[in-house]
Amino acid sequence: MTKLPEHEYRLLDALEEGSSRSVDELVEATGFDQSLVMAAAKSLSGRDLVSVEEIAREEFIITEEGMSVSRDGLPEKCALVAILDNGGSASFQELPKLLGKDEVRAEVKWLTKKGWCSRESGLLVVTDKGKAAVNDAGPDEVFVCRLAQMERAYTDDLASVGTDVESGLDALKGRSDLFKRKKRVTRRLSLTGEGAKLKRGGVEPAREVTQLTQDLLVSGEWRDVVFKEYDPSLESAECHPGKTHPLQRVIQETRRTFLEMGFEEARSPMVDTAFWVFDALFQPQDHPAREMQDTFYVGNPDRGKLPDPAYVERVRRTHEDGGDTGSTGWRYKWKLSRAEQLVMRTHTTAATIRALAENPNPPRKVFSIGRTFRRENIDQTHLAEFIQIDGIIIDEKADLASLFGTLGEFYRKMGAEEVRFRPSFFPYTEPSAEVFAKLGNLGWVEMCGSGVFRPEVTRPLGCKVPVLAWGGGIERVAMMRFGLDDIRKLYLSDIDWLKGSALCR
Repeated sequence: MTKLPEHEYRLLDALEEGSSRSVDELVEATGFDQSLVMAAAKSLSGRDLVSVEEIAREEFIITEEGMSVSRDGLPEKCALVAILDNGGSASFQELPKLLGKDEVRAEVKWLTKKGWCSRESGLLVVTDKGKAAVNDAGPDEVFVCRLAQMERAYTDDLASVGTDVESGLDALKGRSDLFKRKKRVTRRLSLTGEGAKLKRGGVEPAREVTQLTQDLLVSGEWRDVVFKEYDPSLESAECHPGKTHPLQRVIQETRRTFLEMGFEEARSPMVDTAFWVFDALFQPQDHPAREMQDTFYVGNPDRGKLPDPAYVERVRRTHEDGGDTGSTGWRYKWKLSRAEQLVMRTHTTAATIRALAENPNPPRKVFSIGRTFRRENIDQTHLAEFIQIDGIIIDEKADLASLFGTLGEFYRKMGAEEVRFRPSFFPYTEPSAEVFAKLGNLGWVEMCGSGVFRPEVTRPLGCKVPVLAWGGGIERVAMMRFGLDDIRKLYLSDIDWLKGSALCR
């Protein structure tokens, strides 16, 4: 007598030769859940003992809007009745009042599309077709009303009560708010010839085990059990091991990319003096970016220590009259007290400009990654607190071609398919350019600002050769990498997205 695992035996026992049963029926007959029934069916069908027939069906589910339409009628039918009661015509201005609603574009659209009304000199005039439709239910109305009675039904269920499903769906194109439609697959199981033969020959249930143990050998029970077959083709359960946050992975890859390109990393404090954040970059002390509404100032303590007085003096002169840079400066009285103010740094250029002051001798390539703060309105591409990447290249032969080549290579390494540069203006670079990359549904998005530091920035710090510079947000690189169209997604605790984020690309 053939031995089968308990769940396979019970499934085989529930099937009769010459007939088929649905999975739901077999769940009730065997007392097993659906997953165990299907596991048994897969195992038995693999040995040609059971056949599985899959029948594709479409299910329709009425929505709240659909229920409302089934009670009150389609909006255009209500509008048609109101226009007929108004003498058979109505102007576009008086239609909202007739219907008691502010927005009537949908009603006008369907009245004209169905040919129930025509537009004549600013009026909607009921046609003969419209007059005939008042007392007749169209296939779309019939479909919605029948579905509302059932709440959910398959195509054949609706057809069995006289519904012209095809015509109804055709008339309801563009009105997916009235019902939902889902593809369903119904499975029916039946015995094959081999299965019927096996069942007639006699089958008995046996305990199924996954491995041969010492106890089974000693007791002799190994003769009475069924060993579960191992199928390496079966899908395994999804596994989500712990991993680094996607944004942190982008930060690490950014750091690694610049290090591989021969850069050294620089750091600076997140709370810094306005001297390093603004003044050393030749940003005037009355610039709008330095106002309270754009920058976070520290209240206690509110002053910080400035660097070598020689640096401070050269920066002061550059702001007031250009100093030794050949510039005329900004022509105002520079204040030491404003340079001493402590701010939450608005960019990591404060780190690269410090590195430039420490060693201005070429050739040198420096980058910095760090947290920055600005009073931004939070939206799809802006945050008040974000991670920025900054870099400089100090070289006697540095030019825009070198700058564009470096940034183009970096963003391509980070996943950009196309990078563009557009002329722009920044207070401390000349010439200047913005770097753009494509970000999914957002299209072209600015990734960073770049340019060549002005002499007013480099000369006071002791550098006499060209310095290329750039700065931009890491979050936008992450958006490009992970196909996001909203920067806020990176900071939300969306567990499903975090689980599904790929570890490599």
